[in-house]
Amino acid sequence: MITEKAPGKLYIAGEYAVVENGYPAILVALDQFVTCSIEESAAEVGRIISRQYHNNALQWHRLGEQMVVDNRDNPFSYILSAIKVTEEYARAFARELRIFDLHIDSQLDSESGKKYGLGSSAAVTVATVKALCRFYNLPVTKDEIFKLAAIAHFEVQGNGSLGDVAASVYGGWIAYHSFDRQWLAQQRKYLDLRTLIELPWPDLKIESLKAPSNLQLLIGWTGKPASTSQLVDKISLFKARQQKEYHQFLEESKHCIQRMVDGFHNANLEAIKNEIRYNRELLKQLGTNSGVHIETPILNKLCQIAEDFGGAAKTSGAGGGDCGIVAIDRNSNFKQVLTEWTANKIEQLPLSVHFIENIKGEIKHRLIKKEQ
Repeated sequence: MITEKAPGKLYIAGEYAVVENGYPAILVALDQFVTCSIEESAAEVGRIISRQYHNNALQWHRLGEQMVVDNRDNPFSYILSAIKVTEEYARAFARELRIFDLHIDSQLDSESGKKYGLGSSAAVTVATVKALCRFYNLPVTKDEIFKLAAIAHFEVQGNGSLGDVAASVYGGWIAYHSFDRQWLAQQRKYLDLRTLIELPWPDLKIESLKAPSNLQLLIGWTGKPASTSQLVDKISLFKARQQKEYHQFLEESKHCIQRMVDGFHNANLEAIKNEIRYNRELLKQLGTNSGVHIETPILNKLCQIAEDFGGAAKTSGAGGGDCGIVAIDRNSNFKQVLTEWTANKIEQLPLSVHFIENIKGEIKHRLIKKEQ
C-alpha cells in the first residue's frame, strides 16, 4: 500500500488580494494532515473510502427555478478531480491505468465534525495527487505536484488563489504570488497536460520563508465555520461595482506583504507584527466597503485579547468565522492570551508549523517544536 499525506494551512496575511494575478500572501503549513492510501484492487471495481466523509452533505441553491449543487464544499469532488488530472498526466508517460482502492483519512476536522478552516479541500487534493504519482511511478518535483494539484483544485472550485494548495505542497512558511488562472483555463483547452506542467506559469512565485526564532504563532478557533468560496464570490461583486476602492485595497495589501516578507528576511518580529495589524485594518475596511462580515464579533474579541497582551492578531483566510492568528514573542507570557480565550469560549488549536524537505528527490516531512 502506498501512503502519502498533505498538511493543512492557515493564511497569515494577504487574503482576498491574493486572488488577483501576481498579488502576494503569506501562509503557513500546519501539523494536521489529510492522508491518502492507495492499493491496487483485486476486484473489477475500485473504491474511494473515507471515515470522515461517509455522511458528507452536498450544498445547493436556487438559480431561478434550477437547483444548483455547489461541489466546492464537497471533498469527493476534489478527490475525483485529482484522480482525473493525475491519470491524464500518467497517460502522458505511457503508464497503463489500473483499478485501485483509495483510502482518505483527515485530521483537519475534529472527531465531532468541527470544521476548523485549515484547507481540507487543498490538502485532500495534494495528498491524492502525491499518492497517485507514486502509484504510477511518475517523476515529479514539488513544482509539478503543485501544478497538478492546482489544476485539479481549480477545475472544481473555479475561484480562489490556490495558495492553500501551495502551502500543502511546500510546507513551512511561504510567500505566495498567485498565477494567472484565466491563462491556465485557456491553455488547458489547447495544450496537452505534460506541456502545460512544463511551462512557466505567468505571475506564479512561491518563496519559502524562515520565521524569527522568537515568533510564537497562536491559533484560535471561533466555533463558527465559514465558506471561503461563497465569501470570495461576494467580494467579486464589490470588485465589479467599486473598482477604484478595490484597486486601492490591492495595492496597499501588496505593499504590506512586501514589508512583512522583509520582516521575515531580517528576522524582525516587530516588523511582522506591525504588518499583521495593518493587514487586519485593510481587511476590516474591505469588509465595511463590501458589506461582507470578514471580522465577526467573536473574531474581534479574539484579536483584542491578543493585543491586550502584546500580540498582533487578525482573521485568517476569508474570515466570517473559522480561525484567527496571533504573532507574539515566545519569551512573553503568552499563556495569558490562551486563558482569556478559554474564558471567552475561543478554542486554542495547539498546532505546529510543518516543514517539508526534499531529500534525494523525495518529499520528506519535518516538524518544528510544538507551539502551544
